[in-house]
Amino acid sequence: MDNRAEVREFLTTRREKITPGDVGLPAGTNRRVKGLRRSEVATLAGVSIEYYTKLERGAISGASPEVLDSIAKALRLDDAERAHLFDLAHAASPVARPPRRRSSKCWTPHPSLQWTLDAVTAGPAFVRNGRMDLLAANALARAFYKDTYDMPGQPPNIARFTFLDERAYEFYPDWDAFAEVTVSILRTEAGRDPHNKELHDLIGELSTRSDVFRHLWGAHNVRHHGTGFKTFHHSVVGAMTLAYEGMDLEAEPGLTLTVYAAEPGSPSAERMQLLASWAASEARRDHRVRGRGL
Repeated sequence: MDNRAEVREFLTTRREKITPGDVGLPAGTNRRVKGLRRSEVATLAGVSIEYYTKLERGAISGASPEVLDSIAKALRLDDAERAHLFDLAHAASPVARPPRRRSSKCWTPHPSLQWTLDAVTAGPAFVRNGRMDLLAANALARAFYKDTYDMPGQPPNIARFTFLDERAYEFYPDWDAFAEVTVSILRTEAGRDPHNKELHDLIGELSTRSDVFRHLWGAHNVRHHGTGFKTFHHSVVGAMTLAYEGMDLEAEPGLTLTVYAAEPGSPSAERMQLLASWAASEARRDHRVRGRGL
């Protein structure tokens, strides 16, 4: 990806989101720009207009952490946006080292990681990368994401399922919100790992095949996706509202372990138990089929 273009578009879109009133400045008359002027951002950040203009044009290499922090405050960036700005600056550095990422095509979970996933029996537990490939999962996660695993190509990918499979509209009742979150996660990863060819290929595929993805990608929104609640509609057991927790794997930089859980005693918990029973019966059926084939 063109780092200068990424920096330029990110800072421009953030500046356009803030009105003078948001930061205590007079709106004035005859404003020809959307949001703040560059000069207003420069004043708020305590830098010259010439220097801020240089930064917004993409020449961010060499910007100090103090300057980046001042710009983040001036633009009212949230934690995810601030981290993204620092990632873009790091990627622009001539001495920056790319993050250590292993290709999803050759990555296999360590046995102890798979044991850990399998030990979670009350809800889906899985490991994904920033490209949203499902790299490892327990039995409930494979049943939960059965349509994603059913798509052609390996490994199964949540982003590809979201934008390129019609079943996603049923699985995600609030599809628009899920689509925005998915793109924000990919955009965040692109800032962390701008030279990842597999990520570039995925973004190119989705941009070519989905007008909605292409529009959302152009918004340059980023986010941290660690905890919260989501509602799904599974084709086997119906609607479930689940809490989720995402945890970075210290031993595998760039990978996230996510666990879904239903509120104990809730209808969602009952449906999760039904899904577990269905998954177990499917596993027994597959075992019998393989046995007859031997």
